[in-house]
Amino acid sequence: MPARSNLPARRPGLDRRRFLAGSAMLLAAPALLGGRSLAATDAVPPASAAHPLAEGWLTTAGVDDGFAAVAVDGTFEAATRAASAVRLHGLEANPEGTGAVAVGRRPGHVALLFDRNHEGVTARFEPGAGRVFAGHGRFTADGRHFLTTEIERPPEGDGPLVMGRGIVARRDVAADFAIVGEWPTGGDGPHDLLQSGASLVVANGGIEPNTPEARDAAATGSTITLLDPATGALKAEGRLPKDLASLSLRHLARDGRGGTVVAAQDLLHDGVARPLLYTIGPDGALAALDAPEDEWRALRGYVGSVAFDRSGRYVACSSPRGGRVALWRADGRYLGAVRLIDGCGLAGMEEAGRFVATSGYGETIVIGISDDEVGIIARHSGGPRFDNHMVRLTPNPIGDAAQRARL
Repeated sequence: MPARSNLPARRPGLDRRRFLAGSAMLLAAPALLGGRSLAATDAVPPASAAHPLAEGWLTTAGVDDGFAAVAVDGTFEAATRAASAVRLHGLEANPEGTGAVAVGRRPGHVALLFDRNHEGVTARFEPGAGRVFAGHGRFTADGRHFLTTEIERPPEGDGPLVMGRGIVARRDVAADFAIVGEWPTGGDGPHDLLQSGASLVVANGGIEPNTPEARDAAATGSTITLLDPATGALKAEGRLPKDLASLSLRHLARDGRGGTVVAAQDLLHDGVARPLLYTIGPDGALAALDAPEDEWRALRGYVGSVAFDRSGRYVACSSPRGGRVALWRADGRYLGAVRLIDGCGLAGMEEAGRFVATSGYGETIVIGISDDEVGIIARHSGGPRFDNHMVRLTPNPIGDAAQRARL
C-alpha cells in the first residue's frame, strides 16, 4: 500500500481519553451525507443486551516518532502493544491463543509477534531469502501455522526494480515461525490472502500504484488465484477485462459463508469512474458491485480496507484519498457513504449492521446501516494516528463452525 502522505504531524504519545458512556451512541445526531441518515428509530436492533461498544480491536498507528500495533478497547481507548521503528500494515490474531502478528508494510523486512493483552514484542521473523513481505499474513484455523505473502525481489542496486513473483510461505508457529513449506501465488506482486470455503484466495496485485515500478505503466497484470490450502495447487484464476487493466487487486474480506470480495486501487489518475469492489466466484470470476459513477469517482481510485459486518449481510470499503467509507448490501446493492477524512482502518463490530472505522487524524466512528440508510452513530476524537487496517477481537475470535474455516 502506498504511503499515506496526508497523515498529520506526529503528536507525543497516545491520547488515552475515554469515550463517555453518555455520549457513546449519539443517535440523536447522526452524520448526514447526500440526505441519508440513520436516525435512532431506524437503528439496527442490537444483537444482545450488551453495550454495542463492549469489545475491542487491533490496529496499527503512528506513535511518537515511530509506529506500533495498538489495541483499541470498547471505549476507543488505545494502548500500544508492539512498538516498531518501521511502518506496520496487516494484523492477525491467533485463533487459539492471545498471540497476534503485525506484518511490515511492503516492502517489509520484518513481522512482529506480540500478546494482544500486554505491551512488548515477544518475537520477530523475516521473509524468505531474496524476498520481501507484501504486508499481510493469516493464521490457519488451528493456530499452528501462519501464512505470509512474499515477493521475490533483487537486492537494491542489482538492476531495475521489478514487480516480482509471489510466494506463499507456510510457517510453523511453534518453531519460531520457521518456513516449513512454500508455493507460488500464481501471479506477481501478491498482497492479501485468506481462506474462503475450500480455497486459499490470493490477491496478486501486479504493479502496485504509486511505486517506482508503476511509472509510465498503464496495466498492472493483477489476478485473483484460488489455491489448494494444503498443497498450493492452482484451482482457479480470475482476471479483470482489458478496460480495467489499470486496477491492482489488493485487499480481501469474507462473509463467513464462503462469499468473498476484493478491493482495488487504480494505477491511472485519469478521472475515469472504474469499479473498485468485486465479488469473487468459486471459479475465480470477478463481478463488480453496483454503484453510481459519481460514487466510484468519489473514492478517487483508491480503496484502503474492506470488511463485512458480523452478519455477512453488509460490506464496506474505506478510501483515505476520497475521505469516505462506502457501504453495500452483500448482494451488490449500493446503500450510501459517510465522510471520514483520511479514514482507512475498518472492521465489523459484534452487533450486526455496525462497522467501526478509524482515521489518520485520530478519529474513530461507528457506522450504522440498514437496507435503506447509513449514518455515523458514534464519534470519538483524540486517538493516535491510526493507519491502514483493523481486526476485531472477541472472547472467541473464531466463533461458529463457519468462522473456523477462515485463516
